[in-house]
Amino acid sequence: MKSLMKPIFLHRRDVKVNFFTCIHTILFGGIFNLCLSGTVSAQTAFEQTAPRRYYIEFTDKNNSPYSLSDPGMFLSEKAIARRNNQAIPLEENDLPVTPAYIDSIRSTGARIVNLSKWFNAVTVETDSDTVLSRINNFTFVRKNGTQKSGSLPIRSHRGGILEVDTIQEFNYGVSGWQSAIHNGHILHSMGYTGKGITIAQLDAGYYHVDRLPAFSSMWMNDQILGTHDFVQPGSNLFEGHTHGMVVLSIMGGILPGELIGTSPDASFWLLRSEDTGSEYPIEEDNWASAAEFADSVGADVINTSLGYSQFDDDGMNLSYSDMNGNTARITRAADIASSKGMVVVTSAGNLGASNWRYISAPADADSVLAVGAIDANGYVGDFSSRGPTADLRVKPDIVGIGKGTWMADFTSGIRQGNGTSLSAPVITGLVACLWQANRSATARQIVQAVKESSDRYAQPDYDYGYGIPDFSLAHVLLEREEPGSPLEGKMLVYPNPFRSELYLVFPAPVDDEVDVSLFDLTGKEVFHTIFSAFAGRKYINIDFDNTILSTGVYILKTVTGGRSDISKIIRF
Repeated sequence: MKSLMKPIFLHRRDVKVNFFTCIHTILFGGIFNLCLSGTVSAQTAFEQTAPRRYYIEFTDKNNSPYSLSDPGMFLSEKAIARRNNQAIPLEENDLPVTPAYIDSIRSTGARIVNLSKWFNAVTVETDSDTVLSRINNFTFVRKNGTQKSGSLPIRSHRGGILEVDTIQEFNYGVSGWQSAIHNGHILHSMGYTGKGITIAQLDAGYYHVDRLPAFSSMWMNDQILGTHDFVQPGSNLFEGHTHGMVVLSIMGGILPGELIGTSPDASFWLLRSEDTGSEYPIEEDNWASAAEFADSVGADVINTSLGYSQFDDDGMNLSYSDMNGNTARITRAADIASSKGMVVVTSAGNLGASNWRYISAPADADSVLAVGAIDANGYVGDFSSRGPTADLRVKPDIVGIGKGTWMADFTSGIRQGNGTSLSAPVITGLVACLWQANRSATARQIVQAVKESSDRYAQPDYDYGYGIPDFSLAHVLLEREEPGSPLEGKMLVYPNPFRSELYLVFPAPVDDEVDVSLFDLTGKEVFHTIFSAFAGRKYINIDFDNTILSTGVYILKTVTGGRSDISKIIRF
């Protein structure tokens, strides 16, 4: 199962060419015949993760020149500040792998492919059983159980516009509803566009990001902080796969009048962990190394549109029972990344219409925001991977625009496509804006506010998760938690004036039923409803679209748990 959550392209503006036909071969084509070489006995130090590639864990980090008392030796100032701001202590897994162990491995003739300090491990390349035997004899190498193995079958898996108001000074063009359906345009209008937030994108190649006009402003404003290739170090990522380019355009691209990304002023690290030429577990280890790099350079948010379940070797496959949040190495790495104070946003997967159906790793991680896909009318895409996890947790966590999503094309314009690859960056960019607006919030609080703002939070399901998030409401929920906030202790009616939707945000969570009445200025009750009890409810949402309610001034009365609140509201 190819791990890229590849977008399915629908339409490109102003170009009369069937681009789906033209690029199908680029994205989905190609047959690769690979053979595993070498065998390793039971109770070995190795786990084979690709032909000639082996994952090896160490027993300890003894004799290390690094110390937790001097984190500046291995973490950037921004990474240290992120931990300090969220009261996250340094741990042993923050320490790099002991250099002497790496030197010993290298002395055998094995080539070091990548390192993982979080798992205290190394991946090596060799086709020599003698080299493997020498490594196996090192006392600092942890001895594991039997490796996964198998034959090598070839497989290939693929996985009306809502009318909304947008803030036209941003000149969104047709892309405006991608932010507006999540009320992200309200954050933009308040000046929250991701500035000061660093996003690390873990992806495949970034085709022509260095020359396409959608990214010109990013280069002019030094928003591209750097690149790193964990698949083929030193290669030119800008001549690689297109997937990372289209994902980046949804977050940070700018083509005035056509496309405005959801976080147009954020900064980006462009990292490659996905090898599009084959599918092996080594890509999980590439991802872990890239996530560690993102942590060390001080990224705030990780975006990834990758997912893993089946590989080119059947013996290495993950099963649905492995989607339990604790098995796949990439899933465990995603949770560790979250524990370091980063928000990890990942695609849920594009396998909803396949026999697999479910999310894939790392979307099963309990600390990430796994994003499914909806269209502009709020309907979930048939391709969007479903939950639950194997241990019956709600997944996906939320949904975003991933059907008919606008993004940069391969030349100078824009096009539409489908995929959770596209919904994840929509949400990632808005997460950056939300965090810019609430810099004292922790990563955990950001994730929770996004979930709580979603329209199915009280009744989540396995198609939509907690539903469609409202980032403007998430901002209000976070503001309310600020010490000394003027909203503290008050019932908040938002927005006011309102058009159709109205949120009532409680001063503290309530467990009882909520009785809501609306009166006109003559004292006549014109609306009444009762919301059933729900433990820990922070707000309720009322949609007046289907009511006969004129414009004007009304008195809103809310009663819950013996508390009564009166508010004056205006409908326009």
